[in-house]
Amino acid sequence: MHAAEMAEEFPVVDMDSDALDAARLLAEHRLPGIVVTDRDGCPQSVLPASEVVRLLVPTYVQDDPSLAGVLNESMADRVVDKLGGRKVRSLLPDEPAELPRVNSDDTIIEVAAMMARLRCPLVAVMRDKTLLGVISASRLLELALAPR
Repeated sequence: MHAAEMAEEFPVVDMDSDALDAARLLAEHRLPGIVVTDRDGCPQSVLPASEVVRLLVPTYVQDDPSLAGVLNESMADRVVDKLGGRKVRSLLPDEPAELPRVNSDDTIIEVAAMMARLRCPLVAVMRDKTLLGVISASRLLELALAPR
């Protein structure tokens, strides 16, 4: 099976999309992450949901998780405030990691190897410079575990 056959339609956002809208998209569809494109629709990065979740936790608690027990739930409510008025690009690291992308004719093993190497739950499936779709880790496992 080739990557083009495994790929699914998947929501994408561009770098200048509203960060709060992107977070809502992640939450509403329970996505592990979302592909971030440039203005021309070419994939540039993946924004993992875990990166947005980090905004729920103040930096000092990330540094010392034992402090989490003394905070109340209202701290999590402030994530909306942290995202308001920001663009998706502001949530991405300054030095973006290698974009997980595979070619449309790559095999299931090649796709799995890319996911494993980059430890990313999504890969963009490309034909030349065109995004065909996305393969999630759960989709890959579903296909790998299917009876033959």
